Amino acid sequence: MLELNIDFKTPFEELNEKIRASSETNVAIFGCAGQRYIAAGLSGKELDIHGIPGNALGAYLDGSVINVRGNVQDATGDTMNGGEIVIFGCAGDATGYAMRGGTIFIRGNTGYRAGIHMKAYKSQQPAIIIGGEAGSFLGEYQAGGIIVVFGLDLPKTLNGKGYAGHPYKRPDVGDFLATGMHGGKIYIRLHDKKGEIEVPPYIKLTKKSGREILELSDYIQKFCQHFEDVNPAVLFDSTYAILEPNAEKPYKQTYCVN
Repeated sequence: MLELNIDFKTPFEELNEKIRASSETNVAIFGCAGQRYIAAGLSGKELDIHGIPGNALGAYLDGSVINVRGNVQDATGDTMNGGEIVIFGCAGDATGYAMRGGTIFIRGNTGYRAGIHMKAYKSQQPAIIIGGEAGSFLGEYQAGGIIVVFGLDLPKTLNGKGYAGHPYKRPDVGDFLATGMHGGKIYIRLHDKKGEIEVPPYIKLTKKSGREILELSDYIQKFCQHFEDVNPAVLFDSTYAILEPNAEKPYKQTYCVN
């Protein structure tokens, strides 16, 4: 294994060059402090990052694995082609922007516009699996792929009148959910079977048990393998709201007339 000790003065170009030039497939990075574009377009390696990477971590990632032992900033997995990014903390805004392959696992929360412009092509099915909550505009203009929100570790309700100290009615997904979505699916774990979610008319909403959704099985198992503090039985035994485009009222009807 190659071990790289860096600090905030280390340019990202220098760091990426050392990663690419190494004959080692496993690379550990210590002291990461905001370097952008780490592992951009990288294939065939596994990175273990200690610290906080900057924007666009794993942009255009093409088959490598990245484990981050902390938080990440914005646009993680931007236009990612394949591979896996595992984040043991929280992620910033626009996680998985235009993502078109691979999987991003987040133990904590992610910010606004996660999954914006996600797309899929044939066997390329990108996925973002969020352990905590997601900010507003989740799945904005989503065209393909899968987004899952487990909503773990959320604050409890205050007398049925919203959540303590939280600006949203539903802190796990925020406002403007699935705005402009025209492909793919979003799965949101409900905290009770009667849990309600507001969606636009061009979104179809159904509910199923986690054990009935075969598509979720591998993601739940892998999520719990990465984050051993999460009990898979809790996720499998929960009810999920399933959001997907409504074929009877497509998104295009909101801005044009047939």
